[in-house]
Amino acid sequence: MSYPQQPGNWSDPSWPTPQPGYGDPSYPVSGQPVGKDAYPVSGYPPPPQYGYPVTPPPTNGMAIAALVCSLIGLATCVSAPVGAVLGHVARRQIRERGEAGDGMALAGIIIGWVITGLYLLGAIGYIALIAFVISADTTSTY
Repeated sequence: MSYPQQPGNWSDPSWPTPQPGYGDPSYPVSGQPVGKDAYPVSGYPPPPQYGYPVTPPPTNGMAIAALVCSLIGLATCVSAPVGAVLGHVARRQIRERGEAGDGMALAGIIIGWVITGLYLLGAIGYIALIAFVISADTTSTY
């Protein structure tokens, strides 16, 4: 921003002094290249600058928790169904809020239900094995 010329071309200490670079054509304008990369001087205006860069949406925290709980379910067998349910809730929140993390929520759902199903099959097999051993005839005929 430059200030208008004072009448009579005299200096007045109450007027602000111009800052270096403001209105001075020897200083480059912010965003313009300097030196050998500078744009050639022409009668056309410089190309438009288009706003700020787009930042990605934040990741849904419940999607992260769903994936972590599902993976911890490998060792605890309790948190796998919790991770699957958190994944379902996270996907609903992601659709409503426009957040990122849909892949993590989906992975939490898939891993959680697969681990839950495998643990249930293992528990049913273990119970069937115990029932088979109990019902087996253990009397000997010597």
